Amino acid sequence: MSGAEHGLSEVLGRTFPFPRRHFLSVLDLNPVDVAALLDLAEGFVDLNRQAAKKLDLLKGRTLINLFFENSTRTQSSFELAAKRLGADTINMSPRSSSITKGETLIDTAVTLNAMRPDILVVRHAASGAASLLAQKVSCSVINAGDGQHEHPTQALLDALSMRRAFGRIAGLRVAICGDILHSRVARSNVGLLQMMGAEVRLVGPPTLIPAKADRWGVQVFHDLRQGIAGCDVVMMLRLQLERMDGAFAPSPREYFRFWGLDREKLGAAADHVKVMHPGPMNRGVEIDSDVADDLTISLIQDQVEMGVAARMAVLAALAARLDNA
Repeated sequence: MSGAEHGLSEVLGRTFPFPRRHFLSVLDLNPVDVAALLDLAEGFVDLNRQAAKKLDLLKGRTLINLFFENSTRTQSSFELAAKRLGADTINMSPRSSSITKGETLIDTAVTLNAMRPDILVVRHAASGAASLLAQKVSCSVINAGDGQHEHPTQALLDALSMRRAFGRIAGLRVAICGDILHSRVARSNVGLLQMMGAEVRLVGPPTLIPAKADRWGVQVFHDLRQGIAGCDVVMMLRLQLERMDGAFAPSPREYFRFWGLDREKLGAAADHVKVMHPGPMNRGVEIDSDVADDLTISLIQDQVEMGVAARMAVLAALAARLDNA
């Protein structure tokens, strides 16, 4: 057996049925599920680095990307993951569909359900939209970000990047910094990282920290240097100005002065610190280019690569569940 064939056999041997019909929240998983998905994703990382990347795990299956919000990175990642697993993939843009003519989300669900897709990947500006769709369709639904609620596959790929960098997640000290209030990425990461034994801190101006964040089992800091002191991972978040109605933050220049990550502030973290960002980045606002582009400390490009592998793992596990059903 060749090395490529052995690698493929190993990946297929790790595939397992997803624990639920839908993937709406990190709370749909337990630590054993997360570890199994990360192991499966590791196999897909190796596969994706080979010349021949195409499998037929989803052959005959149809995946629809339904994105009510723009997200080139997440949508293309799901599309690439599905195609590499052999699925037929359709991208739907609500702005060019009947939704702009007054069709409701439930109407859309009924219409899509009649097309008999196998997996529906949904991004929507309203929290709970993916859960609502999941109640109205007979296929599996993946939450690709709903309002300020969750983005579970982002947390999974972030965990994969961390585990590959440090060999573990348990015991890591992770600081999530910036616009926590409007971030579904932060909420999913807090849940998954704590589940896997990491210590999580939230750092940001008081106006951008949720009022009940101290009940999440995290430490809350308003000073960036104090918040990242001794941390293994510093994850910066984008200022989501499109979700802000009022003065949540000072000018971009002032924000960077106090809460933007540069070399000087990063000196407070652990010597072996790794920097992450879910993208897209506002350079010179939440992070300095000198930090973001330093591949000795930055995992930002790695996160993009891990996004395809992690989503392949989720799709493969969902396909295994569909096959069993």
